[in-house]
Amino acid sequence: MALVVLLRGVNVGGHRTFRPSTLAEQLKHLDAVNIGAAGTFVIRQPVARTQLRAELARRLPFDAEIMICQGREIVRLMSTHHFADQPVRPDVVRFVSLLSQRPRSAPSMPLSFPSSGKWLLKILARDDRFVFGVYRRHMKVISYLETIDRLFGVPATTRNWNTITAIARVLGSEGA
Repeated sequence: MALVVLLRGVNVGGHRTFRPSTLAEQLKHLDAVNIGAAGTFVIRQPVARTQLRAELARRLPFDAEIMICQGREIVRLMSTHHFADQPVRPDVVRFVSLLSQRPRSAPSMPLSFPSSGKWLLKILARDDRFVFGVYRRHMKVISYLETIDRLFGVPATTRNWNTITAIARVLGSEGA
């Protein structure tokens, strides 16, 4: 079974920068596929999560939060319709956040931020460790995305729905 790795808070605003393509090359023995520049990888060779986590930590030039899920979880997400009621617009981005673990509790959803006025972030639903939402392209959204950690009580890392779709394509080509 393929694994999906999402690194948290890397290559953002010039902080904790590295070349994902170089890391993927270093992990070629695991048949690693780099997905974009945000620290997202598909690992197509069987490997224990603990072994993969240790190897990633050893190869990264800084400490990073490493989140791993099974490829079949991503494939399953593609069959959900959490964005069905959300219009596709150029100023609105669909996203998925991966929680580091299952939260002990979760807020009622949907949620909008800010709570009054024009929304910038909407959290639509949660499916196990995955949180679905949309946000408007605005600088203040970053601070609202950080609230996901507090709302669910565990660290989260966020990816654009297009990235999740790209991961699913790689997994689909391998039979996940």
